[in-house]
Amino acid sequence: MFDPREKVVLFIDGANLYATSRALGIDIDYKRLLGEFHAQSYLLRAYYYTALVEDQEYSSIRPLIDWLDYNGYTVVTKPAKEFTDAQGRRKVKGNMDIELTIDAMEMAPHYDHLVLFSGDGDFTALVAALQRRGKKVTVASTLTTATPMISDDLRRQADHFLDIAELAKTVGRAQVDRTGSSREDAHN
Repeated sequence: MFDPREKVVLFIDGANLYATSRALGIDIDYKRLLGEFHAQSYLLRAYYYTALVEDQEYSSIRPLIDWLDYNGYTVVTKPAKEFTDAQGRRKVKGNMDIELTIDAMEMAPHYDHLVLFSGDGDFTALVAALQRRGKKVTVASTLTTATPMISDDLRRQADHFLDIAELAKTVGRAQVDRTGSSREDAHN
């Protein structure tokens, strides 16, 4: 799938990858993820996109964001918007699609192959636009969950599909619950 001469960039939709890894029952080892792509290609950059709730004293995602920032990822964040829905429930909205799309288009002259970690069908137009510019696009998501985590249109548009369930064999680990034991321990 990867030519070692290609300049490859990773664009990770953080919320989407988180939901996919949860659905698969795994955690992603981001250090091994970088290592996997370094071993297969000339990895130019790895971007991680996520929205953050700014006024929270502690955010559970903050340690991950800080680790990624210091360990080879370019982290792109923006403040999430909080609102109350029609049923009175507090909701947080933090879509990073536009930021990811603009960055992918602006960087296009500098890479050959983009790996998009998202199953969001909104990215189908981005994939098509990059292909018109001669770029290869791999989409990383999964079909193995009860409900597929990838839009059929996005999967069809991509040059290659990388199932995160397969990738998890080298870059995944069992999810850890709040007590510190893995999910596998909890079932034994």
